[in-house]
Amino acid sequence: HCTVTLLARLRGSSVCPLIGLCYPVTTIRCVADRLIMIEMTIKLPNVLAHALGSTPEARSRRLTEDAAIEEYRVGQLSQRQVGEALGMDCWQTERFLTERKVAINYSLSDLQTDRATLDEILSRK
Repeated sequence: HCTVTLLARLRGSSVCPLIGLCYPVTTIRCVADRLIMIEMTIKLPNVLAHALGSTPEARSRRLTEDAAIEEYRVGQLSQRQVGEALGMDCWQTERFLTERKVAINYSLSDLQTDRATLDEILSRK
């Protein structure tokens, strides 16, 4: 087995987004009483660990990206939160999600709200 350290930016959760189980926390970093980073160690079969990357850092990044994508897909994270978790700006996040073939969460309701906002802004001119 290979041991991988996963750094995940979570807020107030003690449940691993990858496996849905509580995990032992080895390091917690907080800024202004906000949970910013949790460091945890998981064990993976070698074949899976090598498929995720050739270095511990690459494996950690891949698992963090996969967790962020899955939480975005199920509606637990917004696009902005995915970007924050992965250290990306808005455009980098959108490009990342597109490259990973993740559908952008944008509903008809979102479109109607954005159109109403745009109409309001344009009517002021």
